[in-house]
Amino acid sequence: MALAFKPIIPHTTTRASLRSSPLGFCSSSPNPTHPVLFHHFPHTLRPRIRRIAHGVSASKSNVTTTLSDVEQHRQLKANDNGSTPTSTSNTAWSEFARNVSGEWDGYGAEFSNEGNPIELPETVVPEAYREWEVKLFDWQTQCPTLADPEGSALNYKLIKLLPTVGCEADAATRYSIDERNIGGLNDKVSAFAYQSSGCYVAVWPTENKGSYNLMELEHCLINPQDRESRVRVIQVIRLESMKMVLQSIKVFCEQWYGPFRNGDQLGGCAIRDSAFASTAALEASEVVGIWQGPNAVANFDASQVNSLQELVDDNMQKSVRDGLDLVLLPKQLWCSLKESNDGGTCSEVGWLLNHGHAITSKCTFSSKTTLKEISVACETAASEGA
Repeated sequence: MALAFKPIIPHTTTRASLRSSPLGFCSSSPNPTHPVLFHHFPHTLRPRIRRIAHGVSASKSNVTTTLSDVEQHRQLKANDNGSTPTSTSNTAWSEFARNVSGEWDGYGAEFSNEGNPIELPETVVPEAYREWEVKLFDWQTQCPTLADPEGSALNYKLIKLLPTVGCEADAATRYSIDERNIGGLNDKVSAFAYQSSGCYVAVWPTENKGSYNLMELEHCLINPQDRESRVRVIQVIRLESMKMVLQSIKVFCEQWYGPFRNGDQLGGCAIRDSAFASTAALEASEVVGIWQGPNAVANFDASQVNSLQELVDDNMQKSVRDGLDLVLLPKQLWCSLKESNDGGTCSEVGWLLNHGHAITSKCTFSSKTTLKEISVACETAASEGA
C-alpha cells in the first residue's frame, strides 16, 4: 500500500545503547532520500495505516496469545536444546540478541527473478482499488522478533496485513502469519550466521514440490548508520539436478518501533516508510565495477552439528561486478545468483547505502549445493585503476 501523506510522530524509543558495527569501515552517512510511491487516486481511497487492537482475529491463521517479554524469554530458554553458538563468546550472541529483538514494522513485496514486482492476490484487494484501477504490490507487515540473550534461540513472526481503504475500521486484519524458529527444540533452520550488529543470514531447508525442491536464503542487513532501519531479502531458490536457479525474491523494508510485544500493536501513523515495490529500481551503474572492504565470515561443512555460527572478522574482500547477473531492485537493493569458477554457486544481496558505499551478504555453495561459507561485508567502490 502507498501513503500520499503521512504525519511523522516523534519516535520516543531509541536504541542509543547499541554498539558500533564491528565492520567499522561503514562510517559514511546513508543516502537520506529514497523513492516514495504515490498512487494517484481520490483522497478517500488512500490506504490508512491502522493500529492493531489486542485480540483482533486473523484471516487464514490463528493469532497466538500475546506473551510478555519475560514469558517469551523463559519459553525460549525452556525450548533450548543446550546447543550454543560456535566460534563466539556469550557477549557476541547477547549483543546480537539485543539488537535483533523488537517490533519491526514496514512493507514487503515479491519480485520475479528479473526484478519485476508481483501484484497482490486479487482476493485481498479491496473493490475500491479495482474500481479505480489501482494496482497493489506491497503488503504492510509486522515482524516481532525475540532472541534469548542467554541461549541460542530466536523466534520471529512475519505478519501480513490485509489492505484497507479509508477509515473502515480501527483495527487491521491479519492475512497470514509465518513463524520461524532458529535454535531450540523447534529449530527449523539449516544454517544461521549472525553478527552482533543484528545482521544475519539464514538458510531455510528445502521444500519438496514434486519434480523439484525449493529453498530460501534470507539475508538481513542492518543500516550501519541507523540501527533502527533494516532490509530482509529472501531469495527463493529452485533446486533441479544439483543446479540452483533463482525463482523469485521477497523484500521487506522494516523499521524498529520498540521492544518486543509479539506484534500486539502496529507502529500506526508513526511508521517511517512507504510502499516501494513499484518505485524506481537501482541503476546498474551504481553497482558495477571493483568493490572492496572488510568482511566477516562463517564457515560451514557437513560434519558440523551446530548450525549457528558467528560471523567473525576476516580479511579485506574484493568483488568485481559486471552487471550481467544482477537483479536490480527498488530501495537501492540488488541481488544475484551465479555459478562460480569451481562449479559451485554464489548468492549475493547488496544494499547501496549511498554513492560508493554498500553493505553486502554472500552465501557460497559447492557443486553439490552444500553450503560452504556465509559472509557479510561493508564495501566501497574502488577508485579508477585500483
